[in-house]
Amino acid sequence: MTSGRIIFLNGTSSSGKSSIARELLDILDDGVFFHLAVDGFNAMRTKRPLGEQELDGALRRTRMGFHRSIAAMAEAGNDVVVDHVLSEPWRLRDCLTVLRPEDVLFVGVRCPLDELARREQARGDRPPGLAALQYDLVHTHGDYDLECDTGTSSPRECAQQIKDFLPNRPSPTAFSRLRAHLVRPTESFRRPDPVVVRD
Repeated sequence: MTSGRIIFLNGTSSSGKSSIARELLDILDDGVFFHLAVDGFNAMRTKRPLGEQELDGALRRTRMGFHRSIAAMAEAGNDVVVDHVLSEPWRLRDCLTVLRPEDVLFVGVRCPLDELARREQARGDRPPGLAALQYDLVHTHGDYDLECDTGTSSPRECAQQIKDFLPNRPSPTAFSRLRAHLVRPTESFRRPDPVVVRD
C-alpha cells in the first residue's frame, strides 16, 4: 500500500493554519485529504481540572498520540493536512521519528506579531499573549520545504501556493534534512504498530 502524503502546517496560534487547512481540503482535487489538528485532539480530553504536573503529562501524551495518529492515517494510504504548533523541540523530534520524511511537505506558516495579537484579541478564545510566547519558538529549526505569510496573503492564496508546490516536493525533503541533523540513528523512523482487527 502506498503511504499517504502529509502536508504539515507549523505556526503559532492564530497564524492561520486551520484556515489554510480548510481551504486546502476545498481545492485539493487529486486525492482524499483529512485535516488533523492538534486543537481537535486537545478538545477530546476530559474537562475536569488538572493540576500542573498532571496537565503537563496529559499534554505530552496528547501530542505523542497526535503524532502517531498522523503516522497511522498516512500509513493506511490517507492524505493528511496537519495543523500543529511545534513550540517545544521534542515535538519536532518526535514527528521526525514517527513520520516517513519523504511523505511530508513541511510548510512554515508565518504572520507578523502585531497581526497575531490583533487576531488573538478578536478571537477571544485564546490566552492573551499566547502567540507572542510561541513566536520565537516554532520556527527555530530553520528549515522548511515551503513558507507562506498570512499577513500578506489570504488563506486561499496560501492554500493555492501549497497546492501548486505539492507535485514538486524537493528531494531530500525538509523532514529528511532535519532528521539527519536532529535525530540520533537509534531514534530513526518507526512505523506505527499494525492494527489487528478481530471478529
